Amino acid sequence: MAELTDKQKDFYQTTLDMTRQEIEDIDNEIERELAEVKDAITSLNHQKEAIRQIYEGACSILGIESELAEEEEGETP
Repeated sequence: MAELTDKQKDFYQTTLDMTRQEIEDIDNEIERELAEVKDAITSLNHQKEAIRQIYEGACSILGIESELAEEEEGETP
């Protein structure tokens, strides 16, 4: 391969630095987005558990078996 001129070296070094920074920025954005999704999932799971407790309580008061308990048993490996 031919020797690079100083101008070419500068160009490729600038390209290298810019793309490295872009990759780091994208990685940081991915981490932020993942954190938001994890928080949303945690919140939804807490809501689900609270609603499930109300559902189970209503089943108990009505003296009926919970359909959700049966579904969970079928999902357990």
